[in-house]
Amino acid sequence: MQPSTTNNRKQDQQALDFPTDFDAIQKRVEAIRPKRYAKTRNFINGDVTYLSPYISRGVISTKYVLDFLKAEGYKKYEVEKFVQELAWRDYWQTLWKDQGENINQDFKRPQPDVKHHNMVAAVDQAETGIDAIDSAIEQLYTNGYMHNHIRMYTAAITCNQGGAHWKQPARWMYYHLLDGDWASNALSWQWVAGSNAGKKYIANQDNINKYTFSKQKGTFLDVTYEELAALEQPSELAASSDWNLETPLPKPAELQIDESLPTAVYNYYNLDPQWLDDQDMNRIMLWEPEVFEQYPIGQKAVDFAMALGENIPNLQHFVGSFNALEANLGVSKIHYKEHPLNTDYRGTEHPRDWMTSVQGTHRSFFAFWKKAEKELRF
Repeated sequence: MQPSTTNNRKQDQQALDFPTDFDAIQKRVEAIRPKRYAKTRNFINGDVTYLSPYISRGVISTKYVLDFLKAEGYKKYEVEKFVQELAWRDYWQTLWKDQGENINQDFKRPQPDVKHHNMVAAVDQAETGIDAIDSAIEQLYTNGYMHNHIRMYTAAITCNQGGAHWKQPARWMYYHLLDGDWASNALSWQWVAGSNAGKKYIANQDNINKYTFSKQKGTFLDVTYEELAALEQPSELAASSDWNLETPLPKPAELQIDESLPTAVYNYYNLDPQWLDDQDMNRIMLWEPEVFEQYPIGQKAVDFAMALGENIPNLQHFVGSFNALEANLGVSKIHYKEHPLNTDYRGTEHPRDWMTSVQGTHRSFFAFWKKAEKELRF
């Protein structure tokens, strides 16, 4: 089923505004149409939910969305594809939780046919010559969002035609995304590049035209799949650049701490306004410079996270290490949510809201899903 392009443009632009008020976020949850999602999600204007920035920032969880679908009374066959896509997020996160730094290396095998470890300049400059991709990259810079299918196309062009190792391009995309989730981002780039899969993912111009409604011809991708698999690095993608940008962290501010109250520590992956909301607490968002040196994010992503934090009453921001924060808190008891980046945290650790209890490393998503779906009840 191919959705109409005429009626969706205004709606899509409104969706890309990404409101930060929790009531508006809840309305997006209530607007989910899982059956239309299943039929149209691969098209550039398909009926996707635009919930990924809120899930990635921990404002809501995959379980939160799943519980809504259950409460709405959907049958399993009506939501299975949508819930499976939610499960991909849990799958990537459980891998990161279990494997740690291993996801920052070629995960299953060395990436084949690597020519350099830099960024492909034409991708960074939105000048690949593939109109639909260049337009999507410009949209990424403007809105902080890129359709998932276009992310795959972009990664394939960068790594499999451009010859870049996946790591720097993955950092480039993460930097600009409002829904940046390092596990999903890094392992998906590796899946496309062939270091987290048995083969590389490729897409030719006809495929891109189909799902983006473009009609472009005569590009380096305008070939058969057999020809594309054997394609040498196109001249358009030959130039590389040493991409490296820093995170514009918030300005430090003096904390106001009541040491008689416990402290809830939030961060870039946990901005849940409903977490411990029934308790009197100091509430601090921790911005650790060392974390953002390894995983830099841009100004739009910083501003988005700051705005989401306004849903948490009296949230203060602290720029520094966890040790420095701990020293500022004195005897206040610390609470935080589990996350792979929180290995230096101390205090009472709270579990994240997973859709199922399935954890650990699995050989594939479908091995994970086979276990997970047994716990899903509709």
